[in-house]
Amino acid sequence: MSLGDQIAANLPYLRRYARALTGSQSSGDAFVRTTLEAALADPSLKQSLQDGRVALYRAFTKVWSSACLETESLGGDNAGLHETLARERLGAITPLNRQALLLTTLEDFSSTEAARIMDLDEETVEGLVREAVEEIDRESTTNVLIIEDEPLISMQLEDLVQSLGHEICGTAATRTQAQQVVAERRPGLVLADIQLADGSSGLDAVDDILAIGSVPVIFITAYPERLLTGDRPEPTYLITKPFQELTVRAAISQALFFGSSQPLA
Repeated sequence: MSLGDQIAANLPYLRRYARALTGSQSSGDAFVRTTLEAALADPSLKQSLQDGRVALYRAFTKVWSSACLETESLGGDNAGLHETLARERLGAITPLNRQALLLTTLEDFSSTEAARIMDLDEETVEGLVREAVEEIDRESTTNVLIIEDEPLISMQLEDLVQSLGHEICGTAATRTQAQQVVAERRPGLVLADIQLADGSSGLDAVDDILAIGSVPVIFITAYPERLLTGDRPEPTYLITKPFQELTVRAAISQALFFGSSQPLA
C-alpha cells in the first residue's frame, strides 16, 4: 500500500480523535491539516509515516503539543487581543490523562502503542488512564436522552449512564419518540444511534433537538463510515459498535468537559 493510501485509510479516524480532543470539527481538522502539511515539508517526518497508524498519531501529537506550548508562551500581560483569545481557546486544553484515555478507548490503541504516540513510558500512560477514570467519577452529573432502537443496547447504555451518576430523562427508539421526550424535558446530553426502528434517522432526531438549543451529542453506531466521509459536517463524538463501556465513559466525559454545542460542526 502506498503512503498516500495508508494515510487516507487512517485519516477519518485521526480526524475523529482530533475532534474529540479539541471539542469541535473545525479545530480538530485544523490540527490534522497542519500535521499533513508538516509531513510534506519534512522528509524525515514523511518517511516516519510509513510505519503506519501509530506513526500518524504520533506525528499529530507532536504538532498538537507544539501548538499548545506556543499558545502558553504568548505575550503575558502585554499580549494583544488575538493572543489572549488564543490562550482562552486552549485554556480548556485536553490534559494528558484524557489524551491517554481517548487513545486507549476511542481509538483502541494498546498502552504500549499509546506510550509511543505520546512519547511516554507505558507505566505512565496506564497511570494517566487510571487518573482520567477517577476524574470521570468525580464529574458533575446531567440528564441524558438515549436514542437507540435495540432494547438490549439501550438498557446497557442506561445502566452505564446511571452508574456514572447521571439521570435518564428518557429513551427513544424513533425520531418521533425523541421529539416527545424533548418536549417534556430538555436533555443535557444525547446518546444517539443513526439507524432507528421505524426507518427514521438519528441524525434527524438530533437536528430536531439542536434546533431547540445547544446540547452535547455522542453518536454510537455500527456504521461509522456513514459519518466519516468528510462530505458533510461530522460528529465531534462518534463511537463504533460494538463498544467498550470505557469508550462511552470517555466520550461522555469529554463531551461534558467541553460542553460542545455543535456536535455536527
